[in-house]
Amino acid sequence: MKNVKKFPLSKSRYMNGLHCPKMLWLSDHHPELSDDDAMNEQIPEERNKVEELARQYLKVVATVAYDPDKSAMLKETKKLLKQKKAVIAKASFLYDGNFCRVDILQVFDEYVKMVEVKGSTQLSDLDDVAYQYYVLSGEGLTVKKASVMYINNQYTRTGDLNLKELFTIENCTDKVRKMQKLTAENIEQIRQSQLAEPKMDIDSRCDAGCCFFDHCRKQKHIPKNSVFDIARLNKDKKYEYYRNGIITFKQVIKNNVHLSDKQLLQVRTETEKLPPTIDRKEIRSFLKTLKYPLYFLDFETFMDPIPPFDGTRPYMQIPFQYSLHILARKGGNPEHREFLAKEGTDPRRPLAEKLCQDIPCGVCVVVYNMSFEKRIIAELAELFPDLSDHLTKINDSIKDIIQPFRSKAYYRREFAGSYSLKAVLPALYPDDKELDYQNLEIQNGGEAMDTFPTLHEKTSEEIAKIRKALLAYCRLDTLGMVKILQFLETEAKE
Repeated sequence: MKNVKKFPLSKSRYMNGLHCPKMLWLSDHHPELSDDDAMNEQIPEERNKVEELARQYLKVVATVAYDPDKSAMLKETKKLLKQKKAVIAKASFLYDGNFCRVDILQVFDEYVKMVEVKGSTQLSDLDDVAYQYYVLSGEGLTVKKASVMYINNQYTRTGDLNLKELFTIENCTDKVRKMQKLTAENIEQIRQSQLAEPKMDIDSRCDAGCCFFDHCRKQKHIPKNSVFDIARLNKDKKYEYYRNGIITFKQVIKNNVHLSDKQLLQVRTETEKLPPTIDRKEIRSFLKTLKYPLYFLDFETFMDPIPPFDGTRPYMQIPFQYSLHILARKGGNPEHREFLAKEGTDPRRPLAEKLCQDIPCGVCVVVYNMSFEKRIIAELAELFPDLSDHLTKINDSIKDIIQPFRSKAYYRREFAGSYSLKAVLPALYPDDKELDYQNLEIQNGGEAMDTFPTLHEKTSEEIAKIRKALLAYCRLDTLGMVKILQFLETEAKE
């Protein structure tokens, strides 16, 4: 048998190997096949902020700096361990080819306590903690306690951060100790699986943001418009059909797979190359609910695991920008207004005040997928009692232009089962470069969300460039709604 110990593991490699041995093998041997856009990693800045506050709370006195040479980190850790009653961040250990860096290690005379810091708001699986416990125990340390430190999403900030209320520390020692035999078995199995490329079929684990999913799909000759592309079909059902040989849309039709009316419309429209489905009566009925002048509104928000302002909670969506297109009459030219908060400040009050200035009470406000906008406005109304009446009237006047697409009153093949703005707009206007998000510096809400919180840390030149990009992106969302309305009005007449 080959020596499997030549395949060293770290905490991240162990977790990858647990999730999918093939993913680990491909990352080692064919990293060029990775689709970086599919990665679902926590934003480094957010992770760093959480870890830094956790270190403050637990009074870390020394940090083992990262070094590509692991031996340097191991040497520094041994040096620090000699200082009894120390609290060390990123203490590093190697046992039997297994390496780990412990987020926070509390060192006592005869034992240690380890703390894994997470940016999540609940305790999930403990495989990573069990792996670290295995390494530390193997190195001869007595681990008296293994805990997980995570964010308390019920905490609301008032004044300075209260770290005791922000963090929840859960003792997981008993659970982790019971996992040690399984952890050892997992390590052996992962190493055995790396002797050659694992022969694995795709399954439900592949929906967890794996960066090699496209590669594995191609290996299995899964075509475009497969069972995996049916909108809002249960994940387990997709793989059940796949395992039974029902893969293509044609096979779905042939086998009379149970689908909702909307899912069946997607499959039949693509399979039979059908023209657009148009229910003009329903479209007209929707259009009658809109009364000019129309105010097309879209917000951008950001989230932070650490509540940045009074009255905010971890991961609360905080609005910092809006775009507003105003259409005074049918067939008229839209007027555009916009707001983008000053970077590094609490944006909520200035945004709410400007919104009340820009949108009169009682006018018809048009949004795309209204649950988001209505929630943001309702939270602003609760936060600012003096603006509450005006904001509530704005909320009460909202109409959702997604409705004809969600109901499938209008549907075409290019939507691919989706009725999101990013699916609908380019399908209706495929040749209009002004409406192409691919021509923008910031192309989606996720990028906008990631950009604004750290904008104040940039140079003045970078700030100006990014603000321009944010304004252009948000503007296109509301301009797109105007264009969609014009399209619906034209379809309703034919």
